[in-house]
Parts: sequence; C-alpha cells; structure tokens
Amino acid sequence: MEDPPEQDSVTLSVLWRGLDDEPILYANQFVVQHEQDELIVTIGQFQPPILLGEPHERIEQAKRLGFLPVNAVARLAFTRARLGELVKILQEHLEKYDEAHR
Repeated sequence: MEDPPEQDSVTLSVLWRGLDDEPILYANQFVVQHEQDELIVTIGQFQPPILLGEPHERIEQAKRLGFLPVNAVARLAFTRARLGELVKILQEHLEKYDEAHR
C-alpha cells in the first residue's frame, strides 16, 4: 500500500515539447560504463563498409581497413534508479510489441 501524499505536495502534468523537431537516429551499438553514482550509456551507429568483388577481393579489402568507425549518436547518464526505470519501461514495450506481432 502506498503512503498517502503529503498535504503540501502538488502533482503537475508534464508536456513533451519539440518531439517532432528531433530526428530519429538509428542505433545499433551500445557501450555502458559505470562511475561512482551513475551509469553512462553511449549509443552509436555502425555502418558496415561496402566491400566489392570476388570473396578473396572482399577479404583483402577488409584486411586493409584497420578499424571500423562507430558514429556516436548520444551519451546519456542515469542514476541506478532511473536506469532501472528505463529498463522496466523498455521491457514492457518489448512485450507489447512481441504480443502485437505474433
């Protein structure tokens, strides 16, 4: 059972602004670091290189690359509690998505 709200507390609604102005960025790479009081999530976008030719030619092209860049999309810092909240919300939406696509 939840504690009753304190008499001097106020509940306000929130309004998300500017959502349509933000681009939707594709993310397929993730790195998580943890510091003393926070977890830092870095989100990136990786695009595989275009390798052309016969299989042996593509292998040679890949060997010459050296590294593959990941472009950072966002870096977000969360407290432990807020990251747990995000994980719960994502899990709930993943379950709803799976249920809708069966």
